[in-house]
This record gives sequence, structure tokens and C-alpha cells, in this order.
Amino acid sequence: MSAEPEEASSSLQSYLLGLGLAMVLTLASFGAAVTHVVWAPGLAVLLAVLAIAQMGVHLVFFLHVSSSPDSANTILALAFGVFVVGLVVFGSIIIMANLNTHMLPMDDLIHMQR
Repeated sequence: MSAEPEEASSSLQSYLLGLGLAMVLTLASFGAAVTHVVWAPGLAVLLAVLAIAQMGVHLVFFLHVSSSPDSANTILALAFGVFVVGLVVFGSIIIMANLNTHMLPMDDLIHMQR
């Protein structure tokens, strides 16, 4: 089954719009990081917001994730993937904080070896 010319052109326009938005967000991220236009403590927040917007552009324009009933499995798979990544990241942070709290200071470790 071949796509109709109207569908192909709208698909191409969608991809080009997504590419344009992704490029604008990428350039905005690099521009914010390189210049001193943004207040330094707020830079991390701005970069996080731009990264989330970038992920949204990729999901909508390139992976075609939408709220239609056809993409329910895709949304569930995406939610599970986000859950697993969050579990690994936050679990690792908790483990590292626990180790940092309960580990002996370096001077005590050196004296134990002698």
C-alpha cells in the first residue's frame, strides 16, 4: 500500500517542523550554556526545561506518540521505560548517599591498613 501524495507531504512537513523545533531547542541550550545571558544558578533549570521540551518534540514529531487510542501501548511502554530509568537513577543516588553516610573517613581507612 503506497501513501497518498497528500499524506506523504504532510508527513514530510511534520518531520521538517520537528527537525526545525529540535534545532531551535538545541541551539537555545547551547546558547544559554555558552553565554552569560541567564542567571548562573537558574541555568540548570533552564537546561532541564529545554531538555524536556526537546524530548517532547522527539516523542510527538518523530516517534508519533499521541493521545489517540492507537498509541495506548506505545504510551504504556514509554511510561514503563521512564519508570525503570527513574528507578535506576534514584536507586543509585540513594545507595551512593547511604555509602557516603556510613563509610569511614579516609584517614581512618589509612590507619586501619597500617
